[in-house]
Amino acid sequence: MLTPQIADKGVTKHILRAFDLHASRRLGQNFLISPGVVRAVVEAAEIESGDRVLEIGPGIGTLTQGLLEAGAYVTAVELDKKLPAVLTETLRGYEHLNVVQGDILKTDIPALMGNQPFKVAANLPYYITTPILLSLLEQKLPVTHIVTMVQKEVAERMTAKPGGKNYGALSVAVQYHTEPEIVLDVPPSCFFPAPEVDSAVIACTVRKTPAVALRDENLFFRVVKASFGQRRKTLSNALKPLGFSKERMEEALHGANVDAARRGETLSLAEFAALANNLAN
Repeated sequence: MLTPQIADKGVTKHILRAFDLHASRRLGQNFLISPGVVRAVVEAAEIESGDRVLEIGPGIGTLTQGLLEAGAYVTAVELDKKLPAVLTETLRGYEHLNVVQGDILKTDIPALMGNQPFKVAANLPYYITTPILLSLLEQKLPVTHIVTMVQKEVAERMTAKPGGKNYGALSVAVQYHTEPEIVLDVPPSCFFPAPEVDSAVIACTVRKTPAVALRDENLFFRVVKASFGQRRKTLSNALKPLGFSKERMEEALHGANVDAARRGETLSLAEFAALANNLAN
C-alpha cells in the first residue's frame, strides 16, 4: 500500500517547525495531513509508473510524495518562493522530480510539459481554483486527467446538472471539456491548519472530443456567460448584450427549440450548443 509519510500530522508539524514555516492565509495554504486522501488522489488520477504529472502547488511535498511513490515523473509548480528549497529536503532521494517556482497562471505549460500526454494533480488554493481550472481547460493541453482537491461547494458546481442552484457557467465549461466525478469528501480535520469549509477530491477525465459539436466555440461560451450573467433574467433579456437583433435571437431560439422565457440555468449543454450553433449560422 502507498504510505506517504509527509501526510502524517506529526511529520508535517515537524517540517513546519524545522523550516520555520507558517501557513500563508494570503496564498490560501492548508497542509494536507491525511495519507488516505493522498492515496485517493493518486488512485483517482490512475497513476502508473512512468506517468508524467504536472502538480500545482506542491507545498511541502505531501501529495508530491504520493505521486512519486506511485512511479510518476512529477513537475511541480510552486508559487511560494520559500518552498522549493524545502521540497529539496523533504523529497531528497526521489529522482523524478522537477520543481519550478512560479505562478501557474503565468507559466508556459506547453514549454514546460511538451506535447506528450500528462496528468494534472493539485491541492488548489480555494481563492483561485476556478481561474486555474478554466486556464487548464481552455489551453487545450494534452492532459488526460485533472484530479484536484477543491472546496466542496466548487466540486458540486463542477458536477451540477441543469435546473439546480449550483449549475452555472463553470458547470458547463468543465462538463464540455471533461467528465467530472466527486470521488471523496474531505473534512477540515484532514488539513493543518483546518479550513473553515469542507473539501472534496474531484476527478475530471478529459474528453477526447468535447461533449457537444460547435460551429463557434467562442460564441458558445459567450452565450453561456451571458445566460448566467444575471440568473433571474429570462434568456430573451439575458442574451441582449450579445448584440444580436431581436429578430435574429428569436429565430435562433426557435431553431434550437428553446423557449425565450426560460432561464439559463435550465439549459443543458446540448441546448446551449444548439442555440449557439443557430446564432453562428
